[in-house]
Amino acid sequence: MGTVAEALIDWFAVHARDLPWRRPDAGPWGVLVSEVMLQQTPVARVEPIWYQWLARWPRPADLAADPPAEAIRAWGRLGYPRRALRLHECARSIVTRHGGEVPAELTDLLALPGIGGYTARAVAAFAFGQRQAVVDTNVRRVVARAVAGTPDAGPATTAADLAAVAGLLPAEPARAARASAAFMELGALVCTARAPRCAACPLAARCAWRRAGRPAPEGPTRRPQAYAGTDRQVRGLLLAVLRDATGPVPAAQLDLVWPDAGQRGRALASLVADGLVSAVEGHRYALPHENRTMTGDPAG
Repeated sequence: MGTVAEALIDWFAVHARDLPWRRPDAGPWGVLVSEVMLQQTPVARVEPIWYQWLARWPRPADLAADPPAEAIRAWGRLGYPRRALRLHECARSIVTRHGGEVPAELTDLLALPGIGGYTARAVAAFAFGQRQAVVDTNVRRVVARAVAGTPDAGPATTAADLAAVAGLLPAEPARAARASAAFMELGALVCTARAPRCAACPLAARCAWRRAGRPAPEGPTRRPQAYAGTDRQVRGLLLAVLRDATGPVPAAQLDLVWPDAGQRGRALASLVADGLVSAVEGHRYALPHENRTMTGDPAG
């Protein structure tokens, strides 16, 4: 029957989506950008923005040469805009510390601003063909079901998860990287959280969870996070005004985007604290580094 990894590699060869960051010409920078963009964001939303970013900033040096305001503006409505700042900081670090080339060593990737364990391992595997345990929610779910027989693997990646996945990977680095991509793809397309398509799964015959009768999770089911009416929505509305502006925006103009002054002020203060917005003289606000005359009053 072969190993779990070999079965998934064979399945991946037929069923893998043709995603631009999987193509050889994407390069390490294209892979890194995709991994940051894909955090908590569907592929369909990421793909057009990824193309735009790589067309405008094909190298880390290109992004580093622009102010962070341009990264935030180009991020558009992709969500979680702090990721745009992380990418900008990351590009600057790559230029100053690595000569403008994305480093291949895991320790160097982990030292980049805003790059955590998952992203560093994903870049090492998918951009450089290394044998790394690339473990996200999809991978943990596949391994939990197929190997451990449980419906899910809990809310966060643990050292045990990394060890379990590492133990399933082929020894040859390039093939291990291929297997890592296959694990992720199966979890995204077939072994999904709510409606797994077991009949289409290449692991169906050996899946411990399926043999156990597909038991449901024992704890409460985590519901999708609400968006309407939240501070996150208000932050997005405020940022949209600043992205579309050509310079600093008066506080009175921002007051128009949301009727609740308390919530609006809280959202604006959080944007300033996150470095996504700068308060400037005259009770005005701008994207960072668009106006160098700052004030210490983040609430306007």
